[in-house]
Amino acid sequence: MGAVEIILGILVILVSLVIIVAILLQPGRRAGINGVISGGADTFLSKNKARDFDAFLARWTKYVAILFFVLAIVANIIALRG
Repeated sequence: MGAVEIILGILVILVSLVIIVAILLQPGRRAGINGVISGGADTFLSKNKARDFDAFLARWTKYVAILFFVLAIVANIIALRG
């Protein structure tokens, strides 16, 4: 196993951990129901702040997932050549 394969393997593991963290940080689809049922009212500014962070997480999850697939394909190609 060459140094390039080891480096790519480590990168794939790190990127997969980043994907896991990004997905776990995203709220579920039913997150807003609890506030309605319990009577909790959020201010307008806090709702927009949450939406901005959710959009940021969703966008970066897509980028990291694409990076993961590219790294996995490149690692597979390198492994098959060697």
